[in-house]
Amino acid sequence: MKTSQKMLCILIALLVSVGIFTGLSSAADAAAPADSETSSAVTDDAALLSDTNDENDLAADEPLPATESAEEEPTSKFYGTPWALLPPIIAIVLALITKEVYSSLFIGIIAGALLFTNFNVVKTTESIFQVMIDYANLGILIFLVILGIIVSLITKSGGSAAYGSWATKRIKTRPGAFLSTFALGVIIFIDDYFNCLTVGSVMRPVTDKHRISRTKLAYIIDATAAPICIIAPISSWAAAVSSYTAEGEGLSLFIQTIPYNLYALLTIVMVIAISLMNFDFGPMKKYEDKAIETGDLSALDEETNVSDADTPSAKSKGRVLDLILPVIILIISCVAGMIYTGGFFDGTGTDFITAFSNSDASVGLVLGSFVSLIFTLLLYLPRRVVSFRSCMDSIPQGFKAMVPSIIILMFAWTLGGFCRDHLGAGTFVANWITDTGFSTSMLPAVMFLVALGLAFATGTSWGTFGILIPISLDIFSKAGITGTATVIVISACLAGAVCGDHCSPISDTTIMASAGAQCNHVNHVSTQLPYALLVAAVSFIGYILTALIKQWYILLPLMAALLIGILFLIKYLVNRKKKAA
Repeated sequence: MKTSQKMLCILIALLVSVGIFTGLSSAADAAAPADSETSSAVTDDAALLSDTNDENDLAADEPLPATESAEEEPTSKFYGTPWALLPPIIAIVLALITKEVYSSLFIGIIAGALLFTNFNVVKTTESIFQVMIDYANLGILIFLVILGIIVSLITKSGGSAAYGSWATKRIKTRPGAFLSTFALGVIIFIDDYFNCLTVGSVMRPVTDKHRISRTKLAYIIDATAAPICIIAPISSWAAAVSSYTAEGEGLSLFIQTIPYNLYALLTIVMVIAISLMNFDFGPMKKYEDKAIETGDLSALDEETNVSDADTPSAKSKGRVLDLILPVIILIISCVAGMIYTGGFFDGTGTDFITAFSNSDASVGLVLGSFVSLIFTLLLYLPRRVVSFRSCMDSIPQGFKAMVPSIIILMFAWTLGGFCRDHLGAGTFVANWITDTGFSTSMLPAVMFLVALGLAFATGTSWGTFGILIPISLDIFSKAGITGTATVIVISACLAGAVCGDHCSPISDTTIMASAGAQCNHVNHVSTQLPYALLVAAVSFIGYILTALIKQWYILLPLMAALLIGILFLIKYLVNRKKKAA
């Protein structure tokens, strides 16, 4: 689609959206007197929900800082209604149609601001930038910039090229390159942000040598980020989940959910299976075929290939250790930084797990990455692997490399802030679940779908299970149900939230995976969807079967066998179609 056509689609969508919103506003004005008491109650619920989530999400992938001027903000007539889900739907549909993410997200933000301010143009403009400021996680943005600088330095040193040459001699097949990338992602399980950018930086030289497309690399990175973190007891995600449960029970409950987290575990099975079977399907197949045949790792049609801007000189002194040592120091220092923010080194006797649970991930990652940056400079400069001038040039170059990801993150955080807290998308979903009265035997499957949809629309898995876990626990508590049934429904909430986050184009983890692989973001989302939805469908079947099978050691192998069987069927159909052509 040409740029002019894309802009025309965006303009038409904006005009249609404004027209719809204007009509809704008139209808809301007419119903306002009758709903004044309800609006007041909803506002009180919203304040309570915001207070509950703010403290926990500050260190999360979706920050929720408190807004000092909350009492002065307008009360939206659309709070807690289905219209709260409209802004992200507009942004997602536009992004998939136009393949242009910046304007799509911004139009979604405008839609959310219009609904939030009841179509007051002046307040709409003010609220956009106020929410953007309030929801920006400066720590994560600084971490991105520092990591960009480190990547630029490693590339200039020749460390990436040296590692690529070394790994190519030992990793001689495409499946080997896939599995080594996957293995590194599993090893770096502590935090999804750190996982995405580190795995991408280290493994790009290897996957490039084997002509693996950047879209496929982005999928592997994304599949080993949130899905791995959500089943790792020592991770920022485990700390977040633990904070939403009763004091003293969080970590124990989280560990019990691991074997029932079907989406996360089946995603691992999916990555290993397609790597060993060496086939692809859907939009991903086009990118992989083009990479193999032409060496074009990310381009299709009008798109241009993505490559590193910084290249080592022909006389580079870089060695494999020039990549390995900065990465090892980065891992160690980031872990140390996270437990430092959790009080591990305060001399108060705080144990490692508690410190991790209390850590501020954004601050810890900034401290760790800064230590790694200093170490990298001290490693290169005395040996003259990189000149001082080149090191200083890496600062703006590293920043520039991360600008697209920073813009998308800022827009995604802003859109999520409007939908989640100012329009009450979570409140609407929570009320719908409570009022519907589903059978407790079907609740795991229902919670999985609801969590998937909410996380997809808002781009936040943390906020999603922060809303749904307390609801699930309350429902089972009132029904007098405890034990395995409770564990399964909490697992379904976590699995659905991770699945929605994995699929959503406005999820910051998905954005990070695109940045780590240096892949066009919309291309990553569109190629990943068929893979993620296949795993989601099998997981949904599994949660339906939990009404009959509650033993994880029976359920999990059964669902894994079903997934592998479907993959063999798809491979057979793809090969038959190829022969017929």
